[in-house]
Amino acid sequence: MAVPKRRQSNARTGSRRAHDHLIVPPPTYCPQCNAPVPSHVMCPRCGYYMGRTLTDMDELERLKKQREARKGKS
Repeated sequence: MAVPKRRQSNARTGSRRAHDHLIVPPPTYCPQCNAPVPSHVMCPRCGYYMGRTLTDMDELERLKKQREARKGKS
């Protein structure tokens, strides 16, 4: 098996890896409330996704408060 004769320099390694960084995709905006939302995700502010409202946000807030109250009791 072939073995490198010399160690590769940091500059050469860095040059090779210049394009390996991760790119964060830009957010899309909710058509109802204009909040920035990751693509293919329900809007956390109004519950809108794919042309319809999936969740009643008031109900969601009520469930969150109940969950927090149960955590406080334990």
